[in-house]
Amino acid sequence: MTKKLFIAATGQHKGKTTCTLGIAASIKSKGYNVGYCKPVGQNHILIDDAMVDKDVVLFENILDFQTVPKIHSPVIISSGVTRAFIDDPSQFQFVEKIQRAKTHLEKNHDVLVYEGTGHAGVGSIVDLSNAQVAKMLDCEVIMVAEGGIGNTFDQLNMNLALFRELDVPVKGVIINKIHPGKSEKVIRCVTEAMKKIDIPVLGALPYDKVLSYPLLATIKKSISGRVLLNPKQMYKQVEDIIAGSLAAVDELTHFHNLVLIATIDNLKTKIQNIKRKAEAEKLEGCPLSGVIITSYDKFKGSSSASDFDDDYLKAHKIPVLATDLDTYDTVVAISNIEVKINNKTPWKVKRAISLFENNVDLKSIY
Repeated sequence: MTKKLFIAATGQHKGKTTCTLGIAASIKSKGYNVGYCKPVGQNHILIDDAMVDKDVVLFENILDFQTVPKIHSPVIISSGVTRAFIDDPSQFQFVEKIQRAKTHLEKNHDVLVYEGTGHAGVGSIVDLSNAQVAKMLDCEVIMVAEGGIGNTFDQLNMNLALFRELDVPVKGVIINKIHPGKSEKVIRCVTEAMKKIDIPVLGALPYDKVLSYPLLATIKKSISGRVLLNPKQMYKQVEDIIAGSLAAVDELTHFHNLVLIATIDNLKTKIQNIKRKAEAEKLEGCPLSGVIITSYDKFKGSSSASDFDDDYLKAHKIPVLATDLDTYDTVVAISNIEVKINNKTPWKVKRAISLFENNVDLKSIY
């Protein structure tokens, strides 16, 4: 009989994909034939003119399968679907699509890992909440929550209530993103609290800063930017920001994979300061991942390519982006980015799997 796990979470950006990745990769490493499915998706791409949830592409690479949209991403709730469903539910065969995917996957895998969407109630409007889907798939549930104590237990209890209501078995919870120095206290308190509802804590993952580093391509979207130079280098990771006064460069304790934020009129001066600091640190390469020119709408009429087409940037193939936001709003936009692991960040995939295997009781899962 195929073992089936449904990975749910108390909300978006809690680490559900990271934990799903860790579970699937760990079980596969033990020699099992592991299948993956995102039964209900929202954010999607097109593959052969069919909509597929973006997360499927990541797992295609990890588990080595070829994506078949109707099998690995059977239902996509795209724009307009909710209203159309309310007007006429009979035009949708969501349950049938998910059941067909389930039947196919169970014939071909020892273990199936299903990934939920958002918090437990997401999809309720079309009768496809995480709890309803897990019940339909006859799965055990693993719930992921962000590290804390009071709020973490409150969120867990509220989300788990939907699964209790439908009598869906919950295997346990994983606490994610616990901040340094708080791990022991959080694990002890949440473990004791979860005894009230008779659900074990399967593991606790520390907050890992590397997993929160965005790519330049992600930053570009967050600032509505456009690329002025070196567009093929947009998948560099960014670990810190240089903005504000020139003195900020000398105050940096970390000098690697930086994004420099500047206006056209002070760009060259800031680049010279970066070069000076790099030479003082005896760096072989360039510490910059990219450059962002802010308030570009105010300068572009009086600027030319020579203003940002710097020899140092060209020599190191450093991408230059432009945004109409000012420096403050640019920094805020970057700081608010919620980073997801994807197939453009293979170093994060490896780190996430390692982090999971070192902090979760894998035997209790499979």
